[in-house]
Amino acid sequence: MVVVGGGLAGLRVVTELRDRGYAGQLTLLGAERHPPYDRPPLSKAVLSGAADNSTLDADWTALNVQLLLGKTATALRDVIDAGGVVETDAGFLDFTGCVIATGATPVRLPGAGRQRVLRTIDDALALRAALRPDARVVVVGAGWIGAEVATAAATVGCRVTVVEATDAPLGGVLPAEVGAPTARWYADSGVDLRTNTRVAAVHDARVELDDGTLLPADEVVTAVGVRPETGWLAGSLLPVDRAILVSPELRTALPPVYAVGDCAAWESARYASRVHVEHWDTALRAPAVAAANLLGGRERYDPVPYFWSEQFGRIVQYAGYHRVADRLVWRGDSKDSSWTVCWLRRDSLVAVLTVDRPRDLAQARRAMERGEQVDADRLADPNLALRDTLAR
Repeated sequence: MVVVGGGLAGLRVVTELRDRGYAGQLTLLGAERHPPYDRPPLSKAVLSGAADNSTLDADWTALNVQLLLGKTATALRDVIDAGGVVETDAGFLDFTGCVIATGATPVRLPGAGRQRVLRTIDDALALRAALRPDARVVVVGAGWIGAEVATAAATVGCRVTVVEATDAPLGGVLPAEVGAPTARWYADSGVDLRTNTRVAAVHDARVELDDGTLLPADEVVTAVGVRPETGWLAGSLLPVDRAILVSPELRTALPPVYAVGDCAAWESARYASRVHVEHWDTALRAPAVAAANLLGGRERYDPVPYFWSEQFGRIVQYAGYHRVADRLVWRGDSKDSSWTVCWLRRDSLVAVLTVDRPRDLAQARRAMERGEQVDADRLADPNLALRDTLAR
């Protein structure tokens, strides 16, 4: 078995294979020189200085894994039902089964100036060292990562400007009316948020906007999203539409090859849609299904996706898949310190976003996993426990 990708998803695959009794040869290929680590703490604990690393616990001796770190997959070749070959910059790896867990790569902006991204532990440590009092920091993108970077920079006394191309923070991932209330968090933290503003190029010590305005910058952090790391699969006959297309069993169109994590989009019966999310929870849970099916199982992956963010002193949690919803229900006033937004498809809850309301999140997540319906009128009352708004 060959696992391509040395992050959480890759480690979870090899661990699950061993736990499920696979005793054969097992190779884990990772492009980074570091052993597998968690990524969510990078924009939280590592960037804030609360931690220096987020390495995952693993007993490599007991796992008996050939660990190839700092090595990159360059091609997938000669795949038939009985196996194939992963070509790497260090040679060829024959396999009878393969799991692709290569994750994603940050998008960068045009221009020759230095721009930082936040994807790896090295990125986080370098950015942390660069965030100093009075440094002029321009963050491009007010999404999840952009908000967390802005939080860290403002906390240490940087002069922070956030440039966002859409109408509101989180505009790339949520409806504007949901992201808009978070704009005041930026203002309250002394962050200059500029929405409906696009960047033309990054130059040395400045950012050029599309209207010609130049923003001075000691540091530029680009946080405009990621692209699945799939370029190395060109010519492999694997269907890729931004991400690798997989079945509910996480199998690709080539039978001995599976894909999990940020680089995979699975068919979901729950949402009657193909789903692609770049969440830690997917990297944590999908590998168990892939490992089981590699060993002859017939399991399906169809979760309620989950994600959380820490920004400007608030915990924002999200569960579900709002793109299939047909209406939105607010629980509480977004001007208050805590509130919840629920998305419904007919009378079923399909997604929820909470700000400092963890009970709403937990109860909504359980309701979605069970496919329960809600009474929309009662759901809108924030004084009722969310579980008490379920249709009986």
